[in-house]
Amino acid sequence: MKIKNAKEKLITCLLIAVIVAVMYLFHIPCPFKAIFSIPCPGCGMTRAYLSLLSFDFVKALEYNPMFWSVPVLFVFYFFDGRVFKKNWINAFVLCSVLAGFFLSWIIRLFI
Repeated sequence: MKIKNAKEKLITCLLIAVIVAVMYLFHIPCPFKAIFSIPCPGCGMTRAYLSLLSFDFVKALEYNPMFWSVPVLFVFYFFDGRVFKKNWINAFVLCSVLAGFFLSWIIRLFI
């Protein structure tokens, strides 16, 4: 596993975290929701992680059942999508996360 531009990737991840924190602190609404009037697949993620800080796993799952995938996606991003030796396993994991986001989003839209 070769890591290219690790410093730039960490800076990018920190920048995203800062943007999310600023949006949360200043009550800036989700741009996707503001434009389309429906919650995005990631809506509730901040509240889910705040619930995790309180060890309230049930509430975290209620806010966004895909909260667990962010660390997985971070690892894939950091290692250029090559976490496992076999490419089909990497593709399977990433497609599973994508499918999980899509399915949980559709279910949350209609419940």
